[in-house]
Amino acid sequence: MTRRAQDAHRKPGQLAALLLDASTAAIGAAGGHAGGVYLRSGTPGLLRLAVLAGLPGQLFRPWWRMHVDRPFPVADAYRLGVQVVLPNATETMRRYPQFAAGLPFQFGSLYVPVVGGSTTFGVLTVLRPSAADAAELVQHRDRMVRLAEDLGTALLRLEDGVRPPVAWDGEPVCVRPPGGRTPAGRAGGFAWDPVTDVVSVDERLPALLGMPAGDFATSVEALAHAVSPAEAQRVLVALRETATGRPPSLPLYVRSADDVLRLLELWSPYASPAPPGTPSGAHPVRGFVVEPGPGAAADAAADLLPEGVLCLDRLGLILYANPRAGQLLGRSRAQLLGRPLWEGVPWLNQPTCEDHLRSALLSPEPVRFHVGRPGTDGADDDASHESAWLDVSVHPGPDVLTCTFRPANRVADATADLAPQPPPEPEPVASSAADVPSMAPLYRPIVLAIALTEAVTARQVAAVVMRELLPAFGGRRLAIYLLQDRHLYLAWENGFPKGFLAPFEGVGLDARLPGVETLTTGRPLFFDSMQQLTAAYPGIALDAEVGARAFLPLIASGRPVGSCILGFDRSRSFSTEERTVLTALAGLIAHAMEKAQRYESEAALARGLQQALLPRRLSAHPQVETAGRYLPGTQGMEVGGDWYDVVEAGDGLALVIGDVQGHGVQAAATMGQLRSAVRAFALGDRPPDEVMSGTNHLLIDLDPGQFASCCYIRLDPASGVARAARAGHPPPLLRHPDGHTEVVDLPVGVVLGVDPQAHYPVAELRIEPGAVLALYTDGLVERPGVDIDEGITALRVALAKAGAPATRQGRRPLAGVADRLTATARHSADRPDDIALLLATRRVGHHGRR
Repeated sequence: MTRRAQDAHRKPGQLAALLLDASTAAIGAAGGHAGGVYLRSGTPGLLRLAVLAGLPGQLFRPWWRMHVDRPFPVADAYRLGVQVVLPNATETMRRYPQFAAGLPFQFGSLYVPVVGGSTTFGVLTVLRPSAADAAELVQHRDRMVRLAEDLGTALLRLEDGVRPPVAWDGEPVCVRPPGGRTPAGRAGGFAWDPVTDVVSVDERLPALLGMPAGDFATSVEALAHAVSPAEAQRVLVALRETATGRPPSLPLYVRSADDVLRLLELWSPYASPAPPGTPSGAHPVRGFVVEPGPGAAADAAADLLPEGVLCLDRLGLILYANPRAGQLLGRSRAQLLGRPLWEGVPWLNQPTCEDHLRSALLSPEPVRFHVGRPGTDGADDDASHESAWLDVSVHPGPDVLTCTFRPANRVADATADLAPQPPPEPEPVASSAADVPSMAPLYRPIVLAIALTEAVTARQVAAVVMRELLPAFGGRRLAIYLLQDRHLYLAWENGFPKGFLAPFEGVGLDARLPGVETLTTGRPLFFDSMQQLTAAYPGIALDAEVGARAFLPLIASGRPVGSCILGFDRSRSFSTEERTVLTALAGLIAHAMEKAQRYESEAALARGLQQALLPRRLSAHPQVETAGRYLPGTQGMEVGGDWYDVVEAGDGLALVIGDVQGHGVQAAATMGQLRSAVRAFALGDRPPDEVMSGTNHLLIDLDPGQFASCCYIRLDPASGVARAARAGHPPPLLRHPDGHTEVVDLPVGVVLGVDPQAHYPVAELRIEPGAVLALYTDGLVERPGVDIDEGITALRVALAKAGAPATRQGRRPLAGVADRLTATARHSADRPDDIALLLATRRVGHHGRR
């Protein structure tokens, strides 16, 4: 194996170790309780969480991926190359409301870009306790900056001369910070590199093992023997299994030479499977050895408590469970110990628990909530007659979370939508606030916020609210009204009886209705029951006899947009926290709706403009058949600057295709001006290089702040000789009569609108009768994360298979070939860019001129 190949194989392990060391060092430097590193990925514009130290990855899955254009601190640090310091929740909410809505807890955070040379690799981040202001974190930030600089230098050195480049495309590695507080008693840590068989230890381990630091042997066999002479082989097997990516699920208990109990915990800096290229058994291994001390006595005392007790580490691993916890959770202690909470108790894997556990992990305050449990499946007869609901308290500590469980007497009905179903109870007329635990923590608002950023039409916004918001709060009905000419018009509804909302369509702002008054006053209205609603608005038509309603004003930047109605099938109360969250989310919905209204107005104008600018028919010639297709993108403004044209040029034909940067009215308008200019040059039968140069100067003179690519081919139908010029446009494809298809390698000049001195070389090719020439824009061949050359190759293969155009023998017409080449894109709901395609062929059997 060559040196470079060896380096490539070793790089994944080195990368993970570097990131782990930087993360844990940053936690110590910033006084944090968790940290990690985001790295660039193989997908352009996408960051991935590579290492997460001190927090369970399962609970933070929504933040594993981060687009660099998102309004989040990690994205800003990477994209802008700035340090972001958020000392507390208030500052986080002020600067990054979407991020704060997803993690509405009391913590501070720091973000520092990781830069090596001119390359930004990612972002080093730490979560820490709240501070009064940013001034308190200056020293912490400066230490992190030095760590990030060291990491960037190391990553640049790691990448030098080795491919693939440093990136992360897998799931994050989640580890305990080795520097954190270990259980009571003595402890020492070590690391083993199986590639070099080198063992390194911290200053505490030799003392724990009773060996002078200078005499400590560095082989893995010596380490195993020093930890437990009697069980060295068992320790060695565990170390080697961890090196293959399979660390033991439970800490190992072994005995020292003098019969002292020791605990050995092992992990790997990256999870199984290893990154591509890592040799089998080459995961670096880290661990620590602990002599627990008197902790067993405390465990014995907790075993006697009448309430259930679980202890979790900061990765969610269950370290201790007393018998009562197993009884209440319907799981044996063997099924609990050493497992992550969501594996040991699968039915706790629900938003109720996830939000509260995140709160306990990120902020110092205890949390308390109710959770419904399923049947015990006969696991414990004593539990079968107890309450189907549990009162859960979580007490956070620096390294351990202590959870207690007690049977709960009653939980409000609204909670049933997000938890295992309790036995049915009589329908209450109204619920008191004391009966209902806060529902706000159950909902992860970041899901709604992110989804709303992807919605561009009013219908898409409403669909997102229906899908993400209502289920989280137990709602069943939704109506969204938008304001137009001082009247409210229904934009979306779901769940209301047919025809019920018809009388409210187009009501004016003087109507005394809750949906109107919430907008005119700017205050949300909450009704715990239908009786409350009728008492406040006598005579109002009701869609149901029981239930609760929330009327939310949709106001964006101080401007009224409309109102939103949430309907619940059961009576329920709204806690203060819940009202706050719903009001904040209404603001997000209002901004999304306002954006959607602007989009739809501009899109309608742009679509009309582009329809008018694209050719209604292509110039015809008896010896040439042409076919064109245009597909608007399904994202953004839906219309852009792609165009194609066929123009008479003397006794020949000019085949043109172009693509203006951007989307919307401006792009469509620029496209229209360029198309007109090219047509004027073509009608004068100017040479291709003059057409390109003239159009380039026109675009520079117009100065629209945009550039364009273009391919211009002047074809002589009689001889088949074609002269072509290309300005930054993808190369044409040519399918020969025998089916062989090639990429036409034309010389290329710079895109139009950039350089007034640009030169556009002309090349000559011949198109035989029956051959098909294909011109296209990059929307047909380009996909995120895929090299454009792969897309061009795929189109070339598709053209080869599409068949020859029409002949006197009745083969497929050219329009059919165009349809086949665009079929996949036409039926796709995810077209990020416009698509234009122009095909041309010389007819077989036509030799005369017109």
